[in-house]
Amino acid sequence: MGPLLAFSRGVDKLNAAVGYLANWAVFLSCAISAGNAFIRYGLSYSSNAWLEVQWYLFGATVMLGASYTLFKNEHVRVDILYASVSVRTRLWIDVLGFIFFLLPATILLAWMTWPFFLDSFIRNEGSPNAGGLLRWPVKILMPIGFFLLTLQGLSELIKRVALLRGLQPDAEVVVEYHRPEQ
Repeated sequence: MGPLLAFSRGVDKLNAAVGYLANWAVFLSCAISAGNAFIRYGLSYSSNAWLEVQWYLFGATVMLGASYTLFKNEHVRVDILYASVSVRTRLWIDVLGFIFFLLPATILLAWMTWPFFLDSFIRNEGSPNAGGLLRWPVKILMPIGFFLLTLQGLSELIKRVALLRGLQPDAEVVVEYHRPEQ
């Protein structure tokens, strides 16, 4: 289990770094959006390239931020069930959820989005808008994002199995549950 936990720590570090980039993508997207609004309404000028950069940054936020969100244990759950069971049962719910739902879905999506990117890259697909950008740089975010989410799912699975086997003392931290504020 030691090498698997080392792999898990490496994946966690990778996705923490990628999450940092996703956080900056949010900030940059907001700054560019504000700049675009000022230039459009204040100077009566618009640029399709800058509008598309916002779209690219939003894509980076979502696709790169998903694995970080899983790492931070912030994904949505079925609150009624998850909140009312023991920590050990939560671990089992997570293990079964990762094995039967998350991992098959993310593996399939990573595999299915690769040709979508590859076709765009080979054709050097560009935006149909005047002054627009190349499309393949944003399309590669899909297979990368799903691959990172798959890796994080494996990391979380390893941590849950280690906890079930008594190899890690911080079960409460891994399956910590906070009821959403209404």
